[in-house]
Amino acid sequence: MPNTPNKFYKKLCLKANPEREIMQKESNISFGKYGEELASEYIKANGYLIIERNFRAGKIGEIDIIAKKDEFICFIEVKTRKGTYFGMPSEAVNWKKQTNIKRVAQMFLKLNRMEDFNIRFDIIEVLKKESETAYIDIIEDAF
Repeated sequence: MPNTPNKFYKKLCLKANPEREIMQKESNISFGKYGEELASEYIKANGYLIIERNFRAGKIGEIDIIAKKDEFICFIEVKTRKGTYFGMPSEAVNWKKQTNIKRVAQMFLKLNRMEDFNIRFDIIEVLKKESETAYIDIIEDAF
C-alpha cells in the first residue's frame, strides 16, 4: 500500500477546530448583516419604505426586511454571497425556507392587522467579492 493515510486518519485531520468554527460562524453572520445593510440602502434608494427589519416569529423563522412599495407589503429575504461557485444567492431560498417565510409573514400581518394588504415575497441577492463593488439585484415576486 502506498504511503497514504487511512480514512480514519483523514477524518481526524479534517475535523475542524471548534474555535475556528465559532470565528467562521461569526464572520458569516457579520457578512450577512453587511449584505442586509447594503440591501436596505438599495431598496430605500429605489422607493421602498422599510417597516421592520429582522422580524422574528419564535422558532419558525425570521424575515430580513419588511417594506412597503407602492400598494404592496414586501417580505424580503436577503442572501449575501462572496461568489457564485454554489449558484446564485437566490437559489439558497428553497421550498422549506419559502414556506417558513410565508408562515412568518402571516404572523406579522395578523399581529399588525394588515391581512387585507397586497403582499409579495422578494429576494435580494448581494454578491460581494473582495475588493470589488457589490452587485445587488432584487427579484420581485420571487415566490
